[in-house]
Amino acid sequence: MDDRALVSQILAGNMQAFRMLIKLNERLVAHMVSKLVSNKEEHEEICQDVFLKVFDKLREFNFQSKLSTWIATIAYRHAINSLRKNRLLTRDLPEDDNLDRLFVTEETPEDILGDKDMDEYLVRLIAKLPAQYKLVLSLYHLEGLNYQEIGTITGMPEGTVKNYLFRARTLLKEKIKKHLAEPEL
Repeated sequence: MDDRALVSQILAGNMQAFRMLIKLNERLVAHMVSKLVSNKEEHEEICQDVFLKVFDKLREFNFQSKLSTWIATIAYRHAINSLRKNRLLTRDLPEDDNLDRLFVTEETPEDILGDKDMDEYLVRLIAKLPAQYKLVLSLYHLEGLNYQEIGTITGMPEGTVKNYLFRARTLLKEKIKKHLAEPEL
């Protein structure tokens, strides 16, 4: 079912269609919110609120973008507003010369890797990125969104999206190179 048909059915009162909309977009919304909110209860509440807001605002959707992009924009803005309201958004992006401090850790790569699980190590590194870097990286690589869609969702200019994606990749590459260059004991 395409976006127009789905929206039309929901606006006509078909709750099964709204359940379908939730099912199609719940992973995207959860992913968006999880990159900004770490508290599980708050995460769940925000995700529910996003779909309530989508339902309330669906008549305003004008098909200028994909429905999923519109929903992701609502999720992003709602999560940011919740953080601001709760004063949890305390960290801005650090200056370039302070980026290395994000990766200072007491754990050695061997501790983290255990059974040489590089995926887990990479996930931990990504989790240490500033929220904006982590969000852009996730939207691009995990959700498959393009620069323009990410810009629409976050309100960032396309150049900023590209810059954040470049910086996030660079930070991850440097940390992985350091790990690979460390001699075995």
